[in-house]
Amino acid sequence: MTIEIPHYSTLHLKHLVLDYNGTLATDGRLIKEVKPLLAALGEHYTMHIITSDTFGTVQAQLEDLDVTVKILQSNDHTAEKADYLQTLGAEQCIAVGNGSNDKEMLKHAALGIALIGREGCSTRTLTGSDVVCTHIADALELVGSPKRLIATLRQ
Repeated sequence: MTIEIPHYSTLHLKHLVLDYNGTLATDGRLIKEVKPLLAALGEHYTMHIITSDTFGTVQAQLEDLDVTVKILQSNDHTAEKADYLQTLGAEQCIAVGNGSNDKEMLKHAALGIALIGREGCSTRTLTGSDVVCTHIADALELVGSPKRLIATLRQ
């Protein structure tokens, strides 16, 4: 998807990279509105869920969706998330997250969306983002609505 945002940037987006816990899920359970929104976005983007899977539920919660799940393995989740984004081509990625370990991922993505949800949002991640949303449904709808994104970011 290509989105031309006046006096900001022209985005050539291919991948949607999402943190799981605190972003798409609360306590390991997918937030109710997320599944249909992800299914719709899958028509436009390759979807990636990146998580430490703290509750061990990510595979079961996402089983009906066409997404790639990346379970973090290292001791440095911040670097591992940013490295994953780089392997996809950060300039083609939208990244959404809320935790401190999402900071670099959002900072380097073509479009970084910080989420202030039930877990809150790390101020480090907040300052490294392009857009801030207060509910995951709003963030996902924004990603699927280029005109809303243009209205938010144009200068």
